Amino acid sequence: MGQDARNESLRSKHDELETVLFEEERRPFPDFRRVHELKRKKLKIKDELQRVAVS
Repeated sequence: MGQDARNESLRSKHDELETVLFEEERRPFPDFRRVHELKRKKLKIKDELQRVAVS
C-alpha cells in the first residue's frame, strides 16, 4: 500500500470513528467506556497520521 493510500485509509477510519463517537455521545445514556475506547482509537489513528506525514 502506497503512502497516499495509507494516509487516505487512516483518514477514512478516523472519520468513521468520529461519526460513531458523535452518535454515541448524543444518546440519552451514552456508554462512557465505549466513548473512551473510540477516543483512544481516534487518537491512535491521529498519531499514525502524524508519523506518515513526517515520513
